[in-house]
Amino acid sequence: MRTAVLVFLAATALPAQTPTIEQSLNLKTAASPRISPDGRYIAYTVSETNWDENAFYTQIWMAMPATGERYQLTHAKKSSSDPRWSPDSKRLAFLSDRDGSQQIYVISPGGGEAAQLTHFEGGVTEFEWSPDGKKIAFTSAGPETKARKDRKEKFGDFEIVGGDYAMVHLWTINADEEKPKPEALTSGAEFSVEGFQWSPDSKRVAFSATRDPDLSSGDTADIYVVRLSDKYVRKLADSPEPDRNPIWSPDGREIAYETGGGWYRNAHVAIVSAEGGKPRIASAGFDENPRLIRWSADGIYFEAAQRTSAHLFRLDPATGAVERISAPEELQLGAPSFNGEGSRLVFTCAFPNKYPEICTSPVAPFAPHPVTSMNDQLKPWKLATRELFEWKSKDGTPIEGILIKPADFDPAKKYPLLVVIHGGPTGTDHPSITGDRTYPIELFAAKGAVILRPNYRGSAGYGEKFRSLNVRNLGLGDADDVLSGVDALIAKGYIDADRIGAMGWSQGGYISAFLTTYTTRFKAISVGAGISDWMTYYVNTDIHPFTRNYLQATPWDDPEIYRKTSPITYINRAKTPTLIQHGELDKRVPIPNGYELYQGLKDRGVPVKMIVYKGFGHAINKPKQQSAVMEHNYEWFSRWIWGETGPAAAPAASASPAPRQ
Repeated sequence: MRTAVLVFLAATALPAQTPTIEQSLNLKTAASPRISPDGRYIAYTVSETNWDENAFYTQIWMAMPATGERYQLTHAKKSSSDPRWSPDSKRLAFLSDRDGSQQIYVISPGGGEAAQLTHFEGGVTEFEWSPDGKKIAFTSAGPETKARKDRKEKFGDFEIVGGDYAMVHLWTINADEEKPKPEALTSGAEFSVEGFQWSPDSKRVAFSATRDPDLSSGDTADIYVVRLSDKYVRKLADSPEPDRNPIWSPDGREIAYETGGGWYRNAHVAIVSAEGGKPRIASAGFDENPRLIRWSADGIYFEAAQRTSAHLFRLDPATGAVERISAPEELQLGAPSFNGEGSRLVFTCAFPNKYPEICTSPVAPFAPHPVTSMNDQLKPWKLATRELFEWKSKDGTPIEGILIKPADFDPAKKYPLLVVIHGGPTGTDHPSITGDRTYPIELFAAKGAVILRPNYRGSAGYGEKFRSLNVRNLGLGDADDVLSGVDALIAKGYIDADRIGAMGWSQGGYISAFLTTYTTRFKAISVGAGISDWMTYYVNTDIHPFTRNYLQATPWDDPEIYRKTSPITYINRAKTPTLIQHGELDKRVPIPNGYELYQGLKDRGVPVKMIVYKGFGHAINKPKQQSAVMEHNYEWFSRWIWGETGPAAAPAASASPAPRQ
């Protein structure tokens, strides 16, 4: 009876216009827009929650800008994704795992039954039509080798660490055949293919490849070109820095690609002759990471983050001049796709306090217009508001974050403050609205909390110098950024300094763990998939270069920097009640980090609770378990911030609104 009363009180204490955890997880998201070469159609995906299958599924939708018509194109029980138009705009190819492995399917834009184009053992990871429409190139690790099959048969399954790689290679098929036979375009053990692009004449393919598919080998990426006629492979770019994402010039004589960068450093746009030679840097003056999109007659187009926005830029390959194409300033542009002549594009677009849409615009003058109505999903609710908030850190560094206030915010009142810290560290928080996943932001705001999402040092969008500020300064500088933001908000007069909490996942979990042991400013903390000991992390993770880059040493070379930046070093200071959440099979931040922090806090007598999500890696990516993650955070902060002594279940709804596309 006591539990039932508490659940009732929790449900009735919040406004009816607040989305529940289930409703938030039910929000649909539009992504992956592709405009047809003739500009008549826009294909895009919509993801939605299937509670019966405990999965997020995507289907392909179609929009016709001229008429405003929208309709769902695929209806399979499994996901359909990655739409790609044939050059004549008459066929749309896409990926689906409806037969058990990811294969290429083709469908008419007007609808009908999709035809399965590949039946390839090993599946398909990425694909593109040739410009003449005759072939499709795709990447795959291919069928399991006979030697591997024989080994399993004889000895059972085992892995030789650093030696059992299945190299990813390029394959081609004839697009007009019903069941085309794949032909290997590259092979061998010398490299593993990443991204690629066809030459304008459909006779060659440029691609980037690493020495093997291990994530730790990402810095070894180089640029190659292969001829279809004889499968001759030429290496074009072989710098000490990673080289990737090649795009061809319109005349097929040159190739632009992204060079350098990684971790906290800027990448640049380089250009090299398609026949080989010395590359030249074309974007040395641009202070962010460019992601190449297209080389047109009027320049090279790329997208890049700009503080809490993201924009489309055009680079003059001759002069290096960069011009921002997209507007307005606060636009968050993503995944742009051009029509055949390059005069119009589609992209994901988001604005402050709005839900992301698919938008279209002419290249000039740029004027984004939504072709979806995903924001309609929010109409039943009265949501928290988001705004930019700036302050100076302890060392004087300007820091920016997103300040989220309850819908009925009154500056004369005192509010609890919850700090939600993004991962990366090169992630960025934005002022647009997205469905809550790990942390129930809207429920916290409706319960009476102000929420700060800091873009601490290292965040993307603020230039290389800012991203470099936590090199050999992890945790310490990050903590200063968070604590100074807390102080700046307290100085505003509407924050209750005795009720402050913090939470975050991955790198945000690491910073939360650091705050748990380093300071006693917080009333409660939640550590999601966080690092507690850099030494423990280094020897267990699947991306060893991360610590070697940010700490500038291995633990054998400089054990002191590993000690100084590890939360566990300060465990004897710890007093803050801490929730630890971790995926059982996490390879990015392996679970020993969670157990180490848990045992340290437990030995110190600090209130601590650890929850392990069985069968999950670094991301908790199924709806039922995401619901559990949010429930557990809601319960934890309800107890320690709001003083609720029983199990404070998040409010439920009898029915969810039916969102529209």
